[in-house]
Amino acid sequence: MTTGTERRGMKLSDRAQRIAPFYAMEFGKNAAALEAEGNHVVKLSLGEPDFGAPPAVLQALRDATDGRPLAYTAALGLPALRQAIAHFYRDQHGVTVDPARVVVTAGASAALVLLAAALVDPGDEVLIGDPSYPCNRQIMESFGAQVSLVKAAAETRFQLDAASVAEAWTDATRGVMIATPSNPTGTSVDKHELERICATARERGGWRIVDEIYLDLADHDEQGRPASTVLAFDPDAIVINSFSKYFGMTGWRLGWCIVPEELVPALERLAQNYFLCASTPAQHAALACFTPESLAVCEERREEFLGRRALVLEGLRELGLPVPVPPDGAFYVYFDVSGTGLSSWEFCQRALAEAHVALTPGKDFGEHSADTHVRLSYAASREELGEGLRRLGGFLASLP
Repeated sequence: MTTGTERRGMKLSDRAQRIAPFYAMEFGKNAAALEAEGNHVVKLSLGEPDFGAPPAVLQALRDATDGRPLAYTAALGLPALRQAIAHFYRDQHGVTVDPARVVVTAGASAALVLLAAALVDPGDEVLIGDPSYPCNRQIMESFGAQVSLVKAAAETRFQLDAASVAEAWTDATRGVMIATPSNPTGTSVDKHELERICATARERGGWRIVDEIYLDLADHDEQGRPASTVLAFDPDAIVINSFSKYFGMTGWRLGWCIVPEELVPALERLAQNYFLCASTPAQHAALACFTPESLAVCEERREEFLGRRALVLEGLRELGLPVPVPPDGAFYVYFDVSGTGLSSWEFCQRALAEAHVALTPGKDFGEHSADTHVRLSYAASREELGEGLRRLGGFLASLP
């Protein structure tokens, strides 16, 4: 049987044919279709905070769109925004970052595209934990990397540790990518363990990319201090971050990375060719993220997520759905459905079809826990979370 593209003589690249869907988005699409039919769907599948951007940021966007030209910015971003990001690391995390090392990007995904283009040649091996955010490995593989998914079990909080990195490292390995806190599990790597992982990679001449998109949503320590950035002990690590999660700006598509000085010229050339620059109005508005007013709003929201987490953990416990490792950051819970007799895929499909609750199956996040675990995002309101848990209870009661 021939496809429409084959009849017209169009051949898709091997890359396009090989890439898997992002199943969280697929379930989100199916949920939207149900809603279009008039159903109320409780959407717990996407990591999209329901708050939106802080009020001052919204006002800054209105101010920026007053009719001024809004021309391209420099490929590396507005100098004022790069400086504001550097000052945020100083004030929030106590580390000094040269603004010249900050690269503003069209979302964190664009940052990873630039970094993959700069660091990966075909055949290079990259170590990534399993489970992990699927787009990270898909982007690396698009540039020819051989991604080695290293099993991360509940015993290590579903995160890599130094021992597993050292064991998986081969002559072809060029670097390791870690997300802390993690999507899908919401769990963090212990600071001292992360330091050992970085040292393991550095000793082998490898780069370290640390996805800190959820860092500022991580739990504070006993003294009330924010979680530590990897830059506190590995200044040559590469950090990826975003305005999407802590600042609630998912659809604005604005992120950044912090890189060693010698990497900046290559990223600038790549950004000029791939993206020109990140959105100009979004960059101007994002300056208002770093005001005391906006940061206070974001901290209030972080505290609200703690309450939502407690609600979800208690609700899942009452439903008999185990959470092997409670999260300590982000807004995700990774729970075990093996006791239901359903695979994670079947569980999510049926929960959506029968209870109108959208979740994400483990298939999105790797191989080792793909059939047994499901991700729930508690970025929705408490009312929606409570309704979702109630519906899941009814759904579970209907199973044999």
